[in-house]
Amino acid sequence: MAVLDILTAPDPRLKAVSAPVERFDDALRAFIDDLEATRRAGPAAVGIAAPQVGRLQRIVIVDVSGMRRPVPNHGHLVLVNPEITHWEGFELGREGCLSVPDYTGNVIRAERIRLTAQDPFGEPLAFEMEGFEARAVQHEVDHLDGLLFLDRLVSRRTDLFRRKNYR
Repeated sequence: MAVLDILTAPDPRLKAVSAPVERFDDALRAFIDDLEATRRAGPAAVGIAAPQVGRLQRIVIVDVSGMRRPVPNHGHLVLVNPEITHWEGFELGREGCLSVPDYTGNVIRAERIRLTAQDPFGEPLAFEMEGFEARAVQHEVDHLDGLLFLDRLVSRRTDLFRRKNYR
């Protein structure tokens, strides 16, 4: 497994829309292993999306199970071709991103979502999520559509903050 270079804003590749995965083979699974190694190497990273390492395919990894406050979650998730099929409620929360290492910001997200996806072998998955896990998945799926949390700030003037400590 290799730790891949993470693209940072304003790299134009972060604004591109990713293509669906069509081949579920050993090469895909090897890339997913590298993506996971990269997520684990990132400071406090609970998620990562393939476009963040320059691969414009619809692949995300999310794992909020290690958070300090226990929250309902599905553990370590590898989501291929994820699609959010239902949103419910709204909640303001602070977000950070490996591709925007110097800032955090307040973003409004849905409180609860329903999601369909495939696993690394192409098998179908379906989840209902809430709270921080739902927020993390929405953040990562945004990457697949060429969006950063910066694009969803309520106000750049009052809701963007220079990161004080990035571990």
